[in-house]
Amino acid sequence: MDISNTRPPAAPGSQMVHQTLGKTPSELRFLHEGTDLVMAILVTSAARHLDDVHRQFTDAAQQAATALTSVVDGTKSINSLGVLQYSAIQVDILAARRADAVDRLKEAIAVYRQVTADKPTAPSSPRATPAPSTTARRTRR
Repeated sequence: MDISNTRPPAAPGSQMVHQTLGKTPSELRFLHEGTDLVMAILVTSAARHLDDVHRQFTDAAQQAATALTSVVDGTKSINSLGVLQYSAIQVDILAARRADAVDRLKEAIAVYRQVTADKPTAPSSPRATPAPSTTARRTRR
């Protein structure tokens, strides 16, 4: 059974940000200043957290699958305490953490959209340096 086409993305948080906002999490940080920048950093952080929890979940699920496959193939004996023992609990906890991370990222994206609505997506221009005052010009002479 080939499931390669049905696998979830390796970085679902980054992909969610890109699909929803049209920018990668890294790109968001360079588009804003002030409060908008804080929100962009919050979205970036939430996306990275989801990606990290997803990686942990994927690793734990793969380890559990490997353990089950070994038992089915007969290369590993069934332990009287259970086939999955600790890994089943770990997979359940990571699945719950992943679902929570998805919810937190969705919330961060929604707030980011509200805060940045109707605003340009890039700083208007490089910050201008103020001209020296008249007093400062006089003291140089």
